[in-house]
Amino acid sequence: MNTCSPSARRTSVIGLALAACLGTAAATPTGTAAAVGAGPKPGSEAGPGLDRYYDQHLLWGSCAEKPDDTMGRDLDKAGVQCADVVVPLDYTAPGGRTITVAISRLKATDTRHRIGSILLNNGGPGGTALQSPPEFHTWVKKAGPRYDIVGFDPRFVGRSTPLDCGWPVGTNLFSAGLGRSGFERQVALQKDLAAKCRATNAAVLPHVSTRNTARDMDVIRGALGEKRISYFGYSYGTYLGTVYTQMFPGSTDRMVLDGAIDPRKFGPRLLQEAVGENERALADWATWAAARDETYGLGRTRAQVLATVDRIIRASARAPLTVGTAPETFQLDDTQVPFILLSGVDSDTDVSRATLGEQVSVLNKAAAGQPAKLSPSFAGLLRFAMTGEQSRTGSVQSAIICGDRAAPRNPETYWRDIERSRAAYPRFGALTKNIGPCAFWDRPREEPTQVKHDANPLIVSATGDPRTPHKGAVALHDLLPSSKLLTLKGANRHAIYGLYENDCVDSEVNHYLSTGKLPADDRVCSK
Repeated sequence: MNTCSPSARRTSVIGLALAACLGTAAATPTGTAAAVGAGPKPGSEAGPGLDRYYDQHLLWGSCAEKPDDTMGRDLDKAGVQCADVVVPLDYTAPGGRTITVAISRLKATDTRHRIGSILLNNGGPGGTALQSPPEFHTWVKKAGPRYDIVGFDPRFVGRSTPLDCGWPVGTNLFSAGLGRSGFERQVALQKDLAAKCRATNAAVLPHVSTRNTARDMDVIRGALGEKRISYFGYSYGTYLGTVYTQMFPGSTDRMVLDGAIDPRKFGPRLLQEAVGENERALADWATWAAARDETYGLGRTRAQVLATVDRIIRASARAPLTVGTAPETFQLDDTQVPFILLSGVDSDTDVSRATLGEQVSVLNKAAAGQPAKLSPSFAGLLRFAMTGEQSRTGSVQSAIICGDRAAPRNPETYWRDIERSRAAYPRFGALTKNIGPCAFWDRPREEPTQVKHDANPLIVSATGDPRTPHKGAVALHDLLPSSKLLTLKGANRHAIYGLYENDCVDSEVNHYLSTGKLPADDRVCSK
């Protein structure tokens, strides 16, 4: 789970374009049959009555929806085309209401040596990938021209049929704060977030799930005319890819899972699996910041910098900090400050660490009663977290997570876990173990997917990953005996390939995507 998709890490917040509203008339798949063998495979969990979806004719065209659609224009310039895939809202009632899934495609130019289509997912859940084919084409180097590179916005994400609960915030990832009063405020907030989703989207919430997204992926495969499809997933996308291999065995070609999740752990409380990694990543950042005290003024040792962080949190618990200067200011309390820290420790590059250094410096001044001007990136992060500007992001992320696995209902369960975590995890225990909207959600319609079939993905993981910890990648590797594990040693980084610019990792992944041959043994790369 990540606070923004990997392709958005160079900016603070990803903007999701609005698509047609859910209340529009249902579309009907029409057109010519897809290629022979593109339908669901025997033994899959596709269900009956889906031929018209698998056989639909895709109408490829411009990605620009209107003149000021910068992303669409950029995709058009890169030679990418876009289309909508029609899928059933409810796969148990394929003759009923339909929704659309937005996809983009950069077609292979080396048609003599074409490998096939590769489908991209940037994680989240709720991350868009419509924009990703040109960048991925660059990363994959010599193999790029041999693939049809396909990005997609999963159901209810981005330009697909939208879901927006009208939240006053863009995320539910807040801390319980330092005391019971903060936790009680969180209980009220998270209950209200769930109520808003139920009030606005009750008819679709039962159908927002990873299993239904996997079913959509197989319809995409069929509509593209592929007997098997390759796949690259980051973060949550690794869980989605794993689920797809279990529901549609034999339907994948080459698969890379970067930032892998133990599928048995995915759900509302996944982030607590990484609480130790986040504390260590923050401590490592503190060492980095201490060596630059003249720039950030946070302390000359790791201990001093962490003491400054703790002092900021305590000050925000006494009274909300006024962050920023007119005309854009925000009030941050001890339930919100830890989110800023969490957002800043997902990578150990100098650029990422400098961004967090600047943000904590601003918070430190605010704690001293000296509001400072916000950088555009910090202002964007605060607007994302604390206003309804990105309500869709938080709405759909929670809908997917809550639709996959039930959460404990009793608030006291969370409070006990929070209290037990404080000594060992003073900054992130109360965040990763906090209550969320899933505690107030209706139970999922389906049980979580169990791994019963072997598969052979290349699993990529950093030993210090603060979002999906390395132990999850090891567990997934154990569940899939034919897989291979590519480990980046010594990096506090979530999502590696192409983004972290590690030559060893990139070369191993590219060799596999080019040849289809997994390494003979598990591999280890150095930072």
